[in-house]
Amino acid sequence: MKSLHIITPVKDSIDLTLETAKAILESEITVPYTYTIYNDFSTDENTARLEKAAVEMGFELINLKDITSHPSPNYLLVLKKTRREAIEADAGLLIVESDVVVKPNTLQDLYEGALEREDCGIAAAVTVDENGAINYPYLHAKGKENMVYPEKKHCSFCCSLLTPKFLSAFDFDSLDESKNWFDVTISHESLNLGFKNYLFTSLPVWHRPHSSRPWKQLKYTNPLKYYWLKFTKGLDKI
Repeated sequence: MKSLHIITPVKDSIDLTLETAKAILESEITVPYTYTIYNDFSTDENTARLEKAAVEMGFELINLKDITSHPSPNYLLVLKKTRREAIEADAGLLIVESDVVVKPNTLQDLYEGALEREDCGIAAAVTVDENGAINYPYLHAKGKENMVYPEKKHCSFCCSLLTPKFLSAFDFDSLDESKNWFDVTISHESLNLGFKNYLFTSLPVWHRPHSSRPWKQLKYTNPLKYYWLKFTKGLDKI
């Protein structure tokens, strides 16, 4: 693994995304890396904001409307594209979602941690709230702070590095196109192929759950409406 390809997919959650980007670009990274934001059919106004920020901040921006007519979400398209590019460059694919803020050492330490473990398929940073307490989706890791251990449950892609070895071993073309999100499936495939997925509770990142998809807050405030939307509109297929 010679480098990192860091990506952030986003649709319309621009303020949070720019916080995510700022933290990444100000990170203490010594390994060569690229950082790309994938804009998944944000509004024209928000697309213009991203284009302006890309010039000012120095990240690469890909507007998915320029390469596909498929409606959002286009997570699978992004995963397939970035997998191919990462394999070609012998790079780790590091996904940092738009509701996550990393610390200065997070990305470099995650890279080094994955590199040190020959059997690593996925290296994931644990998520915490503004007070530093482990939060969704890693609530099961409470009590295991400041550790690195093989995770038998799935890893979320809030802040996760997929190693070149694993990317080469699992073809994303086999993923179910009817789904919207793939962290569960990909995590399980990593284990099925004999890799280990490591959770780094020693590398906490600030996560604002579902801030990039506000409708999902209904799961907690109005669960009946959440599940009605989920099943009648086919949203949030995992």
